[in-house]
Amino acid sequence: MAGKIILCLLAGYLFGNFSTAYVIGKLHHVDIRNYGSGNAGTTNAIRTLGKKAGYLVFWGDFFKVLLPALFVRFVVFRGMDVAPLMCQITGLGAVLGHCYPFWLHFKGGKGIATTSGAMLCSDWTCIFFLPVFALIVAVTKYVSLGSLFIVFLFPVWTAIRYADNPYYFAMIGVCCLYTLSGVFMHRGNLRRLLNGTENKIGHHVQIPEEKK
Repeated sequence: MAGKIILCLLAGYLFGNFSTAYVIGKLHHVDIRNYGSGNAGTTNAIRTLGKKAGYLVFWGDFFKVLLPALFVRFVVFRGMDVAPLMCQITGLGAVLGHCYPFWLHFKGGKGIATTSGAMLCSDWTCIFFLPVFALIVAVTKYVSLGSLFIVFLFPVWTAIRYADNPYYFAMIGVCCLYTLSGVFMHRGNLRRLLNGTENKIGHHVQIPEEKK
């Protein structure tokens, strides 16, 4: 069992290493990690490169977890009770790969889009929470609040949906790791929210013309 867990984590981590924001940034002749928040994720891509680039980053980070997680769930462990757990573990590896890509010196994004993809692989009904995320951001203008909603929701929703799974407590434990990762990666945002200095959506970062 331990060997399978390690393999799932590694598979997810390798897929998660694909940094969509970095690639899109390079197509615009910039290293996105040198601008704005320095985060290679959707929000910073929107602020530095524009909405179109930001949306491409989101969907790239969202879908890069689907291939390994769905393969693990519906091919490798197809029909087994352990399949949802292994799917979540693979997704966790992808989140870690996104946040700490080895080829970018472990400086990546915050993992929310990738977490959203992992949630969908775990339970398709999680797709209905994306509009709630969008509503929170639209009302508060804080992407970080919507992001924290996502990571806190994961273990709660898993506890509701998988009560009859024999790996119930292990699944909740893995989902709590997603939550801890999300909170840790947003620790700066939390401080700014409490201080009232958090940037709202719509804030833009000016890139020098010679860098474009």
